[in-house]
Amino acid sequence: PYGDDAYYRHRPTLGIKPNKLRKIDDHFGFNPDMSGMERLFKDGKMAVFHGCGYDQPSYSHFTSMAYWQTAAPNSGESLGWVGRLADALDPNVTANYLVNVDATQSLAVVAKNHVPVVFDDPKEFGRKGLFNSRPLLDKDRVATSNSSQAQRRLLELAKSARQASEKVRSACENYSTPIDYGIAPLDLNKIAALINADMNTRLYYTSFRRNAFDTHVQQPNLHQRLLTYFSDAVSGFFSDMERIGRADDVVMLVFSEFGRRVAENTNLGTDHGTANNMYLIGNSVKGGHYGDLPSLTALTDGNMQHTTDFRQVYATAISGWLGLESHEQVLRYRFKEFPVFS
Repeated sequence: PYGDDAYYRHRPTLGIKPNKLRKIDDHFGFNPDMSGMERLFKDGKMAVFHGCGYDQPSYSHFTSMAYWQTAAPNSGESLGWVGRLADALDPNVTANYLVNVDATQSLAVVAKNHVPVVFDDPKEFGRKGLFNSRPLLDKDRVATSNSSQAQRRLLELAKSARQASEKVRSACENYSTPIDYGIAPLDLNKIAALINADMNTRLYYTSFRRNAFDTHVQQPNLHQRLLTYFSDAVSGFFSDMERIGRADDVVMLVFSEFGRRVAENTNLGTDHGTANNMYLIGNSVKGGHYGDLPSLTALTDGNMQHTTDFRQVYATAISGWLGLESHEQVLRYRFKEFPVFS
């Protein structure tokens, strides 16, 4: 927020000078190397939501991430919001409807009915327990009238797992693209391959893994490098969607578990904070700024006061993009949506 003098008062060393930013208006600018994000915003394909957070914020990575992944702060909710969304959108439980690209399953995709496809390396993809039991399952893969419900369910899962692993491997092996996703594609290239293969998937979930965004010390160079990786991967993904003719079919939601404290610390870094930005990106998005800007001077214990409940952005995507009008089925409560989708 180069247009706010308080930014430079709080960050006299870390604050990026106006002449080095990629300015998008008279108040905000992107980090110097985020050319991809700058282009998406200026093309009107990015909605930026300001001041996103929740009441009684946690400064623990694990606790706060659990709150964002369940969309249920301070509740003990065991199901993920994306998993609940899959159950609400597809009560018939279509195979491969929900995909999580990661080494382990995220809490966000834990569902009551849907079993998400979870993979990291497509060549090694397979549910380990079921794979080890494959000879037995192949021998008895036809359920009989005497089979118990648990046995039939196990056989169904085994069949689904084998089919999913074959589809994922084939999709990724057969996909090639001239598009540059940058140094760290963030698994978005794998998602592009599955979209190109016309999987039954409607919901994809992935994360910036093994990242070092927790910049308590020596923030400038590392932070800029990580933001560059992110910007290049996201812009590369949308360029790839344009190339294969699927750009109108995709919207990306971006979030983090919390922001950073307003003032820099004595180690040239920033500590855990509260309010944060969220993004919705895609051809169908009405680009621009949404939500009230949190004050950089009226702080609580050095942190901004959130102005937007992060679930408002979830609700906007659920109802506005995915077409589930009663988003309280997923989020438990009714939230005011933003006018992002026509």
